[in-house]
Amino acid sequence: MSSQKVKGRKPLWFAIISIVAWLGISSAMGPLFGNLSSVQKNDNADFLPAHVEAQKFSDAYKSFTVNANKNLPALVLFEGDVTQEKIAATNIFLNTIATQPLVTKDGKAISGVTKTIGDYLTKGEKIFAFPSQDGKALLANVPFDNSNAGSQLSNKKPALPAVVDSIRYYTGKFSSTQGFTSHVTGFAAIFADLFGAFGGIDSTLLLTTVIVVALILIVVYRSPVLWILPLFTAITAESLAGGIIYLLAKHNVITLDGQSQGILSVLVIGAATDYALLLIARYREELHLHDSRFEAMKKAWRGVVEPIVASGSTVTLGLLVLLFAQLKNSRGLGPVGAIGIVSSMVTVLTFLPALLVVFGRWIFWPKIPRHDDHDEKLTGIWSKVAHATAKSPKKFAIITTVILLVFAGMITTLKATGISTTQGFTTHPDSLVGQDLLLKHFPGGQSQPTQILISQGKAPEAIAALQKVKGVSSVTPEVVGQAIPGQPMPPVKVVNGNVVLDATLSVPADSSAGRALVPTIRNVVHAIEAQSLVGGISATFYDVDVASAHDRNLIIPIVLLLIAIILGLLLRSIFAAAVLLVTVIVSFVATLGVSALVFNHIFKFAGADTGFPLFTFIFLVALGIDYNIFLMTRVREESIKVGTRAGVTKGVTVTGGVITSAGIVLAATFTVLGVLPLVALAEIAFAVAFGVLLDTLVVRSILVPALVHIIGPKIWWPSKLSREGK
Repeated sequence: MSSQKVKGRKPLWFAIISIVAWLGISSAMGPLFGNLSSVQKNDNADFLPAHVEAQKFSDAYKSFTVNANKNLPALVLFEGDVTQEKIAATNIFLNTIATQPLVTKDGKAISGVTKTIGDYLTKGEKIFAFPSQDGKALLANVPFDNSNAGSQLSNKKPALPAVVDSIRYYTGKFSSTQGFTSHVTGFAAIFADLFGAFGGIDSTLLLTTVIVVALILIVVYRSPVLWILPLFTAITAESLAGGIIYLLAKHNVITLDGQSQGILSVLVIGAATDYALLLIARYREELHLHDSRFEAMKKAWRGVVEPIVASGSTVTLGLLVLLFAQLKNSRGLGPVGAIGIVSSMVTVLTFLPALLVVFGRWIFWPKIPRHDDHDEKLTGIWSKVAHATAKSPKKFAIITTVILLVFAGMITTLKATGISTTQGFTTHPDSLVGQDLLLKHFPGGQSQPTQILISQGKAPEAIAALQKVKGVSSVTPEVVGQAIPGQPMPPVKVVNGNVVLDATLSVPADSSAGRALVPTIRNVVHAIEAQSLVGGISATFYDVDVASAHDRNLIIPIVLLLIAIILGLLLRSIFAAAVLLVTVIVSFVATLGVSALVFNHIFKFAGADTGFPLFTFIFLVALGIDYNIFLMTRVREESIKVGTRAGVTKGVTVTGGVITSAGIVLAATFTVLGVLPLVALAEIAFAVAFGVLLDTLVVRSILVPALVHIIGPKIWWPSKLSREGK
């Protein structure tokens, strides 16, 4: 028995035990991850902080009526010539719709589901249709019970899409007998279509991500087998993170929504693959220097553990800073993403090394790294880039800086002022078709008026003042029961001396124009009565925009400070941390500038969500700092041996390939978010993908090395390295 085998027996058994342990963890967490969608909460009720006026109104309105804040309207639009006979027939039909069983889009029974439409509607509410002024349409409000909107059927599918599909089927069947065409719109239908969009997270999104990463890894490694190990490791990290999040969300420790789950998948697979690329690249490098694969892995692990932990910690802390956000959906993304990143770090640093040493050198076939002290990576394209940058650092620094500043200048055209719910789709589902047609026949804010809580004595004055506001179509007080066309008007509802006024806007309630009316309406009613409250959809969206701006202005500086501290500690240099931080900021602003250009002129989006800059910053800057860390930790390591300028050249040469590969993988995984038909995710996908590529191909590979060449050893100030060598 050779001494090599004796020496390798203990680490080999340790690796085998690690693999068995991880397979056990994966088998336990996998089923939980598979049920992750079942603990989603996409109900946006009460996601604003308690001190915000729209939330104060929502809380006060709960005591005003038993169904306060419970109604989520589905609007059924019947388009066609209207007659009294058709109105009567339609109302008879609507009186029976609650008794109909749930069916699929084509009217087939849903296996194992015995619920009716009425099980999900607000109890005691009458459903009737009323005509438009042009006599070309009927409109009926089918009020969903908001507390049931996010519930599941017995088959573990979300209930809301099934109920809306059932309404569409029955109304379509009825309309064909009356010469109508029908559409189901309103917020219930829009949310149902959103549920349908998020329904692709478990299958379409994850499968597409895995396929894209697999193809990239095959190209990167040019090996028919090696790509399997990092991808398997990433999927294991995904199942670990998903299982933990499932348990926490199930017990209401954290909140998971569809957007967070979608981002989780690409975040974990992208980050885990990045860390795996770094480890494998260093391991391959060490295999050229050591005969024992165990010794090579030991050296490689020690070389990458610091940058991987520093990188992962930066992203984790950046995500956890979201806990300071006012908006609950932003706060929920923080721990979800942080769990994903920590799972990626732990898995790559423990499971992947065990897999690599157990499989041995042959896993790199056909380019198996031999113990020959020769590595072709030292003579490739990145060696040429490194030497070219070293030869003319000022030229490269100026050119790249000018490009970045030109890109950054376009940020003034970014329209991150919010988009309406109907503008949030990249497709055009029935709810949007219905919304467009609704605006042809009825006022834009018909279904969701802006609501004002005010004392009864001040109500007449407030009504008179609001009717003078441009953009307000009508103002009526809420009444006891329901106002039914053709019947006497019921008395005004008074609770504790207060009444609620419904101000119908002439524009869609959730549009930018609708939000813009909120400050004016508030100024008008507050001037009449200071303690009056303005709520409703328009006010809620407006307050969300304000809270988003607050979160952005608070969180971005905190994250930048954390990054600066981590970089300073990792590189033992204040100067290096400052330089890298500036490049990060410039790269981020340049990305927003290019995003504005693409969103406005290529994708033709109506605008960007108010949370877009913050989410882009968190993912792009926190993840982008990875490449700073990967490069500069290696540059510092080499600088200690051969001096700063030579160290930069060696650092770029040996990390250029892996950083570029990692950037391409991360960009590709975020691009996959575009398979979901949602504008917000498509915008984040593009911005992060472009920003990561900008970082890897320009900032990290050219600008940062050029700046270090120009500055020289002083880049390491105040450490001792700043006073040594060249």
